[in-house]
Amino acid sequence: MLHNLFRTKPVDQIVAEGGQGELKRSMSLVQLTMFSVGATLGTGIFVVLGEAVPLVGPAIVLSFILAAITALFSALSYAELAGTIPVSGSSYSYTYATMGELIAWISGWCLLLEYAVSVSAVAVGWGQYLNDFFRQTFHFTLPEAISNPPGSGGYLNIPAIVVVMLAMLLLLQGASESATVNTVMVFLKIGVLIFFCVVAFTAFDTGNLKPFAPMGWAGIQAAGSKVFFSYIGFDAASTAGEEAKNPRRDLPLAIIGSLVIVTVVYVAVGLAAVGAMPWTEFKAGESEASLSLVLERATGLSWPSAVLSFGAVIAIASVVLSVMYGQTRILFAMSRDGLVPRVFQRVSANRRVPVANTLIVSGFIALLAAVVPLGHLADATSIGTLFAFGLVNIGVIVLRRSRPDLNRSFRTPLYPITPILGVLFCAALIFTLDHVTQQIFLIWMAVGLVVYFAYSRRHSLLGRQGTGPSPTQKGAS
Repeated sequence: MLHNLFRTKPVDQIVAEGGQGELKRSMSLVQLTMFSVGATLGTGIFVVLGEAVPLVGPAIVLSFILAAITALFSALSYAELAGTIPVSGSSYSYTYATMGELIAWISGWCLLLEYAVSVSAVAVGWGQYLNDFFRQTFHFTLPEAISNPPGSGGYLNIPAIVVVMLAMLLLLQGASESATVNTVMVFLKIGVLIFFCVVAFTAFDTGNLKPFAPMGWAGIQAAGSKVFFSYIGFDAASTAGEEAKNPRRDLPLAIIGSLVIVTVVYVAVGLAAVGAMPWTEFKAGESEASLSLVLERATGLSWPSAVLSFGAVIAIASVVLSVMYGQTRILFAMSRDGLVPRVFQRVSANRRVPVANTLIVSGFIALLAAVVPLGHLADATSIGTLFAFGLVNIGVIVLRRSRPDLNRSFRTPLYPITPILGVLFCAALIFTLDHVTQQIFLIWMAVGLVVYFAYSRRHSLLGRQGTGPSPTQKGAS
């Protein structure tokens, strides 16, 4: 039984199944990169400064760089495995090839938490930012009862349903069409943040940067942990392995490129913000108003804040689209292996998209966002993401040992130091999160194990075909 739990799926078989052409290869390098940027560059930058700057002062720019370096270790591992195993399953498929079926299921279950629950939480906030934009531009707001989540004065979050349904309609048109719209939205939200930097730099005062690091290295680390979660999402391109035109070349470039783009934007916004407004005026309890306050101080006008609110609305819509896409492709890969029902694998003959999969995922996310108070469950997505990151780093080490002969279009530099550091940084960040969040994650994992033993293990196609080798046997061979 233990051997069956850790049976691995041969890399050659995974790649061969991914190359059968069920999904259409239509996505370019730019589109892949923008998918990762779209999933990463969300509302985090609009709120994180208010939470992080009081911990570190002007050295927030160093905190962003520290967080980027932390993310880079895992991004390099993702890049190697995405170029080696270019399929739709992301870390789920990578762990199936390296650590076995049970670990792959756990990784997929973590991704379900990262993608489905996190995008529901993001969609919840869309109505609030939409109201900010309406108030500043048209001087009216939607009633709280239909624009706020339950527990925050609302009963049914209609804007959350709307943004999820819009993303669903786009996804049903096809991967290339979705990628094109996403690319436009990403350029729009980057343009809004560039607008913020330009305006803020007109009020830049070097005196605001002194003292540069009032809390020292401890403050830089504390703020770095806080802003790290604004980098989650760079792995989104890895879910498009079967729809990329040239996956072995483009997936590694998209993953690393998106991290570079996001880091440059974050550092520029952080520097502009602390240069235009003294760091002591950033208030954690008013985090969502921090960037708007910077613009009002810089210009004395209110309309720049409306532009910023528009950017936040676009940012959320782009995140919803990118992350919903990723969720459907991961479920597609899991369904192909028999670990979730076969309905998630059915592909439309015309548009070459998993229609039923997309409809089910969209309905589930819309329901969560509209009527369920997510609370700490949304916070637990951070642990789920870090856990999946850690598994990918371990997967690089296992695959290097078990299959050194594989064609790797990208190799993680400074191996094995890089993936080992990736594991250690992920573990360190997991332990910095509060105990309630950790406990909710453990409950989520327990539910996942029940589902695996009740359904997935009995329906596994690999199990029906005959037990595959375990990771240790592969290494020995």
